Amino acid sequence: MKLELNVKKLYDDAILPKKGTKESAGYDVYAYLDSDKVSINPGETLMIHTGICYKIPDGYFAGIYARSGIASKRNLRPANCVGVIDSDYRGELMIPIYNDSDKVQTIENKERIAQMIVQPYLNLDINVIDEFDDDSERSLDGFGSTGNK
Repeated sequence: MKLELNVKKLYDDAILPKKGTKESAGYDVYAYLDSDKVSINPGETLMIHTGICYKIPDGYFAGIYARSGIASKRNLRPANCVGVIDSDYRGELMIPIYNDSDKVQTIENKERIAQMIVQPYLNLDINVIDEFDDDSERSLDGFGSTGNK
């Protein structure tokens, strides 16, 4: 069964998500600005519109991740590090972009600003218990505890 990602363009010239190659996991997501470019000051977050709405298939979500180019070269990333777009959300995809650098950075209209990876998830029931019926090798050890025994 082949799944489809239904999209709605809010503006005729909004750019649909695109894969860089056939085997790319992520779809590039593009900025849709009402000007040629916007500036983001150091330490500032700016909400960037895309002009696109998505209908994610049931049982899936869209993860919004940094693009390696603007993250490593310009220190721009999604403010929440990884965004989650649920399958029941129908509004415009907007991405808060944070400037981790010490310089003013710009985003240009129709620039690739993030990547979207559609992923399955499990919808689990929460079951409250008094005790676990098994123990693990780690048990209660926490951060940095593996390989120390």
